[in-house]
Amino acid sequence: MFKRSMRRCCLLIAAMALISGCWSSKEIEDLSMYAGLALDVGDPTPLERELERKGATYDKKNQITATIQIVPAHSSSSNQGDSSTKGKVPEFLNTTETGDSLFEIMRTYSTRRERAVIGHHLKTIVVSNRLLQKRGIDSIMDFVLRDNDIRPSCVVFVTEGRALDTFAKNASGTVPAQQLRDFLRNRFRTNRIMEGVNLTRLDALMRTRQSFVLQNVVAAKGELELSGAGVIKGASGKWIGSLSQTDVESISWIRGDGGGGAIKTYDWRGEPIVYEIESMKSKQKAKITGDDISFHVEIKSEGRFIENWDIREDPSKPKYMEKAEQLFEERLNAMLREFMRKIQTQYKVEVAGFGESLRIQSPKTWKKVKDRWDEVFSEVPVTFDIDLHITDFGSSTK
Repeated sequence: MFKRSMRRCCLLIAAMALISGCWSSKEIEDLSMYAGLALDVGDPTPLERELERKGATYDKKNQITATIQIVPAHSSSSNQGDSSTKGKVPEFLNTTETGDSLFEIMRTYSTRRERAVIGHHLKTIVVSNRLLQKRGIDSIMDFVLRDNDIRPSCVVFVTEGRALDTFAKNASGTVPAQQLRDFLRNRFRTNRIMEGVNLTRLDALMRTRQSFVLQNVVAAKGELELSGAGVIKGASGKWIGSLSQTDVESISWIRGDGGGGAIKTYDWRGEPIVYEIESMKSKQKAKITGDDISFHVEIKSEGRFIENWDIREDPSKPKYMEKAEQLFEERLNAMLREFMRKIQTQYKVEVAGFGESLRIQSPKTWKKVKDRWDEVFSEVPVTFDIDLHITDFGSSTK
């Protein structure tokens, strides 16, 4: 009997501990969760200037303007049961503050908002290329990487316009910060979309001091598009230029990590023909001769002859398929050559994974050149061997 009573007491104590809640919990109604962070060159907004004119200021330098995209709670205690507020709560709210410390800016938001902001659900960070031309990405992202509230899965983008513009209200009514993150899901449809660079990967890239690329975002009239990439110089951490959508495609071919996409070219009559990618494989082979380094890239792909505007040709004929394969290979080779010209001659950076291949295949050589890899790679010969195979020509009856 005594043992049974003791057992019941222990169960009761355990139950009380479980239902007591977390001692450090904060009610969600008392917090403002932000899903996006846009970083621009310091330029106070008209509202900020008016508030400062009236005395709302502190000791700072206007080096960076940060905008957070707050996703309000639709069912907070303040509007429950109030039919007049239903349907009127905005999907998101942008709040901008200018200063010279991201942490200080985050705390300053509390002087203008009734709820404390919290970054547990931060999805995307967009950084202006103008800011990255002035300051290295390592200093800009220092607070973000240190803050325990921000999850390392947050994805980083770059834009050539104002980062704030990418958070503008759009016709679809969706939250732009979340929309940008969701765009990356479409990578299986086109190799113009890069693999997202999250904070974990960004931290690793910055630590190696090697150059890399970030997906570029374009904003116009409330619409967003992933278009090309921004080049970040490893030595300085600064933005030095842009790559086109075709260049992003070329990177996926060299790395062999594209999930889908197409190659469009023109036949001998100037009519467009299109190859749909079903699979792609790539192998980078490093050749070391003394102090000389060279690379040979083997690219293999299978795909579908998906579109033909030349009605005088019959895609089912083997000779036509052979000619079409050659045209697609020539187009891909031209894309790769133009990309290599940009990174080796124009920007003098290596952002396509050749350094990683060299590190794996010849660690001793990599150790010698890793500290000046961009400079060395600008003189490295790279050759390509392309083999595209058309497996079928769709459901055409011709």
